[in-house]
Amino acid sequence: MAAGGKRYGAGRKPLPMAVKKIKGTLQKCRTNLSEPKPTGLLGDPPDYMTETAQEAWRYAVSNAPAGLLFPLDAAVLERWANCAGMYREVLAKINQSGIGGMLIKTPSGVLRRSPLMDVIRDLAMEMKGYESEMGFTPASRARVSVVPGEVKEHNPWDDIA
Repeated sequence: MAAGGKRYGAGRKPLPMAVKKIKGTLQKCRTNLSEPKPTGLLGDPPDYMTETAQEAWRYAVSNAPAGLLFPLDAAVLERWANCAGMYREVLAKINQSGIGGMLIKTPSGVLRRSPLMDVIRDLAMEMKGYESEMGFTPASRARVSVVPGEVKEHNPWDDIA
């Protein structure tokens, strides 16, 4: 606990300055002058990721608004893409079995929900947190601001001297 009984991490998450500016609530006394300004473009997915996770990564990068994802966001995107890849693989297993994939029979003969359904739910909940952080849901996109034209595409021919 901090002085005065204040808990760290309690309360609302701070809004980025760009969001405050758009909402019209930006005040000089409430600006975060040390807010990082990431640069660069997010590249290809890491080689060690599964193919389905790499597909999720590429999907996110190709469909995200320009200027939303930066190399600094790679770790969060990696976690989301891994969850998305596993989610797709587990869902494919369930779909192969049809409704039977959602149920299992216990040794005593009682039908119960498959553990794969718990895995799906847990992955969906974990992905939801990452999606909210990265602006991947309609509600979170409403809170994200990207200034068009600030991000320049990297031209590999520029590196040749």
